Amino acid sequence: MHKISKKYISIALMAIIIVLVMYLCKSSRALENCTPQSMKNYISSFGMLAPIIYIIMFTIIPLTLFPDAVLAIAGGMIFGVGIGTLYTIIGAVCGGTLSFFISRIFGRGLVEKLIKGKAEWFEDGIEKKGFLFILILRLVPLVPFDVISYGAGLSKIKYKDFVLATFVGIIPGVWVYANLGDKSGNIFSLEFFGAVLILVLLMIFSYFMKKKISVKGLKSKVNGEN
Repeated sequence: MHKISKKYISIALMAIIIVLVMYLCKSSRALENCTPQSMKNYISSFGMLAPIIYIIMFTIIPLTLFPDAVLAIAGGMIFGVGIGTLYTIIGAVCGGTLSFFISRIFGRGLVEKLIKGKAEWFEDGIEKKGFLFILILRLVPLVPFDVISYGAGLSKIKYKDFVLATFVGIIPGVWVYANLGDKSGNIFSLEFFGAVLILVLLMIFSYFMKKKISVKGLKSKVNGEN
């Protein structure tokens, strides 16, 4: 009985989320234009509800193909660096949680289609490193945010470890995007150049970390087969 109730509750929640996605996609031309400025205009039109709409949009991003970087920059444009960073972190953690539990509830069949055959690689990495593996991946902007969350949901990692690693790991990248948005009106300021420089350094760091993790994963797989 408990399992049946849990199943129906999960389906109901998914239905609500899908309706929200459809509503936002239908009512917003900003989603079609897909620019920070158009997102800023759309979210700002909600007035006092803008923070709530922003967080909801970040939460349901895992169910869309919308680029979260664009939304994060828009957040900086609307709310400034400090508050924009805070709202983005809240939304990103909620979105990561959504993906994590979609994976836990609906299982490997659905998730493998979403992350395109990377399920075993994630499970292996999390099995060995757990919290540290998620933390490193969160620091690597080149690894899609939602892919990490879906992959983690298939593993045995505890939710509290997943959410803590997510929270800590996304802070640098989120701050950079919020800073870019906040200073976008003055692209010649030192703060804007500083944010761009940090973003470039993060991308370089990401490239080498992703390569290192991939090589380690390949070696582990080969050794396991031998």
